[in-house]
Amino acid sequence: MLPPQAAATIPLPYRRSESPASASGLRFFLPPAPAPFPDSSLRFPMSHPKPGVSPELEPLDGDAPAPDEAVKVPLAIEDWATVIIMGLLACITFANVLVRYFTSSSFAWTEEFSVFLMILLAMVAGSAAVARDRNIRIEYFSHSGSPRRQQRLAQFGALMVAGLFFLMAALSIRIVWDDFRFEETSPGIGVPQWWYSVWLPIVSTAIALRAIGLFIRRGREARQSEGGES
Repeated sequence: MLPPQAAATIPLPYRRSESPASASGLRFFLPPAPAPFPDSSLRFPMSHPKPGVSPELEPLDGDAPAPDEAVKVPLAIEDWATVIIMGLLACITFANVLVRYFTSSSFAWTEEFSVFLMILLAMVAGSAAVARDRNIRIEYFSHSGSPRRQQRLAQFGALMVAGLFFLMAALSIRIVWDDFRFEETSPGIGVPQWWYSVWLPIVSTAIALRAIGLFIRRGREARQSEGGES
């Protein structure tokens, strides 16, 4: 028979019985029921969940993305272009995996097209980021000061982005013209090089126009805030 101090330290759901009349010498103990939670409001991130929404699935404050601003040219253009480009990249990559696995060869010529799609994807996503004002920035400067100062800084940034991409569009037109005039071909599959380079001035112009739209919206907000203060 174990002393009570030793029996209390056995970490099993049963302990040796102190009764010598027990046949097996073991007596089973059910684990104690868990104590009720003291405060039901602490179980979930929100103490007052929305009606019809499970508290476990309700997002935390600040997790939900902010709605897009009203723009004349719908942002669905960039969104659908991103989906299509990502789908093409996934299909090309999956086809390469299958071909390499079953035939020990690869679609080497698709690498050139994949690189072009990745560059185009980055520029299309950049256009959407400019329109939604979600570019990388130093928040210490962009989010400090008065609301008027923040709006002016946003206008300045949009103006610089527009100037940069208008310059890129103007310079890339000369590149496209040279590729077309000299009949340059791609090194991988031998298609005309201007098929790829022609998208650079197009998307650069689109990014610059999105930046101009952002500049106009921030200026309108600044005028409305000044009128409200006065």
